[in-house]
Amino acid sequence: MPIDEPLDRRRDGGRPTRLLLDEGTVLALDKPPGVSMATSGRPGKSEAEVLARLFAACGVPVPRTLPLLVHRLDEGTSGVVLLARDAATHRLLSLSFQERAAQKTYRALVWGHPVPSQGRAEAPLARDPKDGRKMAVREGGKPSVTRWTTLRRYRSVADLELTPETGRTHQIRVHLSAKGHPLVGDDLYGGATRWRGVRDPVARAAFAAVTHPLLHAARVVVASLGIEVEAPLPADYAALLVILAA
Repeated sequence: MPIDEPLDRRRDGGRPTRLLLDEGTVLALDKPPGVSMATSGRPGKSEAEVLARLFAACGVPVPRTLPLLVHRLDEGTSGVVLLARDAATHRLLSLSFQERAAQKTYRALVWGHPVPSQGRAEAPLARDPKDGRKMAVREGGKPSVTRWTTLRRYRSVADLELTPETGRTHQIRVHLSAKGHPLVGDDLYGGATRWRGVRDPVARAAFAAVTHPLLHAARVVVASLGIEVEAPLPADYAALLVILAA
């Protein structure tokens, strides 16, 4: 099957799209927050429908030959999403993720200041028996590892860089919440209402306006395949950092 023509990286009028990479059989999009990538047999949840919404949200035309999802991000998470144009590339990329040969780097804004400023969370994770929507730290759960480094401390919050060594559902969100540092805007794991304790009125208003967990898939590297893709911080995350630094 022939490969589609390369996609246009700019919208009408010259505005940039969220197309990060279009080389040969690999595509990368900069997913905005609020786009669900969950697939199922339910109406509106097929992979084709999910892809159509993803491409539309990224301002990119859907390719004639529909690509294959390599991995997924939570609905509220922004950043790099890799797709494959053919089954052989999909197998190679999927294997890289399964064998931990794909390095994923995230940014997150969390409440409080983790101590130490860099470290490794190793708590095992399993489904929360009291709430099926959530994961929880549980003895006997699946081994899970997340490394973090504090990039900068602000009043009330810290900007972190994170590298998950495993790929469990909600892994970063659960590990940070379990350490007492839930993500800003994370209503599922306790970070959505902490802004009420912020005294500065400008920062307080900015935190109150956050509508999703501030978690961003900033970079994906698959060295064996020569792939390195980065996505800039989303506008709301970047704007909040400016306010906090003032």
